[in-house]
Amino acid sequence: MIFRLAAGSLMARAMTVGMTVLAIALSVALFLGVEKVRTGAKASFADTISGTDLIVGARSGSVQLLLYSVFRIGNATNNVTWESYQDLAGRSEVEWIVPISLGDSHRQFRVMGTSTEFFEHYKYRQDRRLETQAGVVMDDLFDTVIGSDVAQTLGYSVGDPIVVAHGLASFTEHKDQPFRVSGILAKTGTPVDRTVIVSMQAIEAIHVDWQRGAKVAGQSTPAEVIRQMDLTPKAVTAVLVGVKSPLKTFALQRAINEYPEEPLLAILPGVALQELWGIVGIAETALLAVSAMVVVTALIGMMATIFSSLNERRREMAIFRAMGASPIAILGLLVLEAILTAAVGAILGLGLLYGGLFIAQPMIDSAFGLYLPIDPPALREGLVVLAVVAAGAIVSMIPALRAYRLSLADGMMVRT
Repeated sequence: MIFRLAAGSLMARAMTVGMTVLAIALSVALFLGVEKVRTGAKASFADTISGTDLIVGARSGSVQLLLYSVFRIGNATNNVTWESYQDLAGRSEVEWIVPISLGDSHRQFRVMGTSTEFFEHYKYRQDRRLETQAGVVMDDLFDTVIGSDVAQTLGYSVGDPIVVAHGLASFTEHKDQPFRVSGILAKTGTPVDRTVIVSMQAIEAIHVDWQRGAKVAGQSTPAEVIRQMDLTPKAVTAVLVGVKSPLKTFALQRAINEYPEEPLLAILPGVALQELWGIVGIAETALLAVSAMVVVTALIGMMATIFSSLNERRREMAIFRAMGASPIAILGLLVLEAILTAAVGAILGLGLLYGGLFIAQPMIDSAFGLYLPIDPPALREGLVVLAVVAAGAIVSMIPALRAYRLSLADGMMVRT
């Protein structure tokens, strides 16, 4: 009976109640959305690289090394000489090693030089390997393998030519040595999707006619001549290392950090990721706090709406009392109305969240490389909905107690 009365009362005030429900829904969707992006970003970053024990680069900061070597964000302060790379590759603790060379670009996408071992040893999302959705891994000096986002954004297919630009924001292109797309990688949800991959020798080849970052005027070496040249790299930007035994990882890391020939830095990807999240943790907490305050504001708005409707409903409450309703029943009616309003708003907010995820997921994945899984509502989401409903019941107690104290005579009195 009381449930039917509460539902009827809410329907009679559909416009006001609807606006309150919408405010709660939007605030819940915002709060859960921020939490979803936060956890999704952490998982996406953590799943970007797996199975790699150490990342080695010129001595700088661990987070900086992680960002430019794995996420293609920022630039290296210096390079690692090829001699140091060979010394590292020859150490008994090393099971596999993959060089990375960065610096050039193609229409705002980073170009990465590496070896074919990259496709064998780079793993993401625990134990998944890179696969081609079309074509094959490069087997010619001027072949390139491109990520799925590169192919989709620029409309490339296997066999299309690519001209690499010098630097990240340069209008100078290596037009004399165009590449050919030999393969397109399957979608990974990692920065590899936005990378143009070439061989280390190709990086040397396109810079044959360059000195000190500038092209030598009037000099253009034919591709046939370049193919006959010694294209051994002179330096690499970073190195991915797999260790034979986990027990040797820390010893190898110390040896690299104390390398006497040049200042090097070896980091554990997982530890560097934790350091990165520690840096952004303050902003993360602040964003969650702002989202929580939006939910609180919506609930306070609901309480204000109930308060503002009390004067209009005093005669209604008086009639209920005259018909035998107890003050507790009046209090329960108002609390039940608030619970229904908060519950509908929270559930609608959950629906808005998943609808927004369904629409925005491919765009976020393509633009930022963040994979946000659309999983069924978990315990966390359920607890948030219950918390909002409970909070709605609590804030409604204040106006409900006021209604509880309204007397029958006050409700029936005609004011002039």
